[in-house]
Amino acid sequence: MAKFYCQECGYKSLKWLGRCPGCGSWGTLVEETSSIISKKTSRKANLLKINEVESLKEKRLATGLSELDQVLGGGIVPGSLILLGGDPGIGKSTLLLQVLKNLASDGYKVVYLSGEESPQQIKLRAERLGVIKEDILLLPETDLAAALSSVEEESPVLLAVDSIQTVFWPEVSSAPGSVSQVRECTNKLLEFAKNKNVAVILVGHVTKEGMLAGPRVLEHLVDTVLYFEGERTAHFRILRAVKNRFGSTNEIGVFEMTSSGLKPISNPSAIFLTRETLDVPGSVICATLEGTRPILVEVQALVSRSYLATPRRTSVGFDPQRLAMIAAILEKKAGLSFYDQDIYLNVVGGLKLTEPGVDLAVAMALASSRLDRPLPQGLFLFGEIGLTGEVRQVSYPEVRLKEGEKLGFDTVCAPRENLSSISNQIHLKQLPVSNLQEAIEILLLN
Repeated sequence: MAKFYCQECGYKSLKWLGRCPGCGSWGTLVEETSSIISKKTSRKANLLKINEVESLKEKRLATGLSELDQVLGGGIVPGSLILLGGDPGIGKSTLLLQVLKNLASDGYKVVYLSGEESPQQIKLRAERLGVIKEDILLLPETDLAAALSSVEEESPVLLAVDSIQTVFWPEVSSAPGSVSQVRECTNKLLEFAKNKNVAVILVGHVTKEGMLAGPRVLEHLVDTVLYFEGERTAHFRILRAVKNRFGSTNEIGVFEMTSSGLKPISNPSAIFLTRETLDVPGSVICATLEGTRPILVEVQALVSRSYLATPRRTSVGFDPQRLAMIAAILEKKAGLSFYDQDIYLNVVGGLKLTEPGVDLAVAMALASSRLDRPLPQGLFLFGEIGLTGEVRQVSYPEVRLKEGEKLGFDTVCAPRENLSSISNQIHLKQLPVSNLQEAIEILLLN
């Protein structure tokens, strides 16, 4: 029976539709035929007691890239299936080749299955990255059945598939990249990884909204989902884990794209604090968390007179709705008017701040620009803001404080509850606050 699948989100329909009801994309529903194979024979499933199951004792494979190892939770677990997504040209293939190079240098056998590039194109990138002497097995093939047969004979520790949208399973009649093909190929690779104890990294394309293309089941099948983010015109890339069965989620790794490949940045705060804070209004240093990693980042705000009927509320790297909410709280609880002011907010370095602990820094940046008064030198802030104007405590205050102290800051403004619970090992001038009005009086009106 023929069915129609959306190539963007995997929505299934029994008839063709011009616009997908699932994601709203136009012209993305493609007909795919599927056949049902009946099996008369069945077998009993094995029941196991959880206390009799052996714990995972496999040694992780160190990739040689410290930032990638941290995101993965210590390295690649043998037999795991990892999905790596990102925009075109962001550096996914470069990252793969560097991982393969490092593992091959350590004496491991690795295979690079490429359905997008020819061996000559891969060799050209390898020469640029200095991958010359390493024994990396290349497999330019799109037929996954034939590819897995060849890979099984080599018994590698890692198989890299670039990309899942270009390979196909011959028993499925749909075209490569279709929902049926992506689902079937992922299932076959998952079965191969678990049965042969071979780690598999899949490269996945993303849609124009930044989501992984193909059916949502693709992310459910794999063990780890990594997103490679950043502007292609910028030097820095951020690797983010949104799913990890073998480690914590929401960890990030920071890389710098150089002419010789990706270089791990062990101290991300150094790139987001490219200079010392200038004595200018609207600039503030914020202590935030990405997973378990503390990062100090500069937040800049510009508040200027608006000549429009509806003033602008523009933010880069911060949620615009949360920005509007903080501006409303400042107007209601601190007496700062923004009804006739344009607001522009920028997070330096291209980082996207989603953690509520950055609220206080954003509020102080807006207040500093509105009052045209700079904040004190050597200051960093963190804290969440409630709708009633109170400054609420956040998680892991000591980690943030130690990061600020390590980078040479001498003053911190944070929620009173957080500062009252820290140890005596933190040697910083403390400015505890309970509400926004108090923070403005201490930092800007003294």
